[in-house]
Amino acid sequence: MNILINFLLGILFGAGLTISGMTDPENIIAFLDITGRWSPNLIFVMVGAISVTAIGYRIIFFRSQPILNTKFLLPPKKSIDRPLLMGAVIFGIGWGLNGLCPGPAIAGLFYLYENTVYFVISMLLGIIGYQLLKPKT
Repeated sequence: MNILINFLLGILFGAGLTISGMTDPENIIAFLDITGRWSPNLIFVMVGAISVTAIGYRIIFFRSQPILNTKFLLPPKKSIDRPLLMGAVIFGIGWGLNGLCPGPAIAGLFYLYENTVYFVISMLLGIIGYQLLKPKT
């Protein structure tokens, strides 16, 4: 049952990305093109997402445990370190060059755009490569 609920929440998230136009790389590239045909659409999506998240966090943390799990799963690290910065730089470069990030790319697979398919394949290969090469702790 938990898997089904998470699947449906993922569908809802993907639908929101699609309706807002965030699965179209042109919208992202237009937002990043501040000297050309700049489009503010992404700002409205970000403000909406941040607002919903802020309200959700305020409500959810009044509970002793989440609804669909036995405990809250929060990142243990609170510091900014080299791997975080390197990941942010790699993400930013990829996002700027292609106009895609993981969530919208997966939601955008529905359209079967060639660049989106290549992006998702490359992303999956990167995830697998990292898992194979990361130091064992």
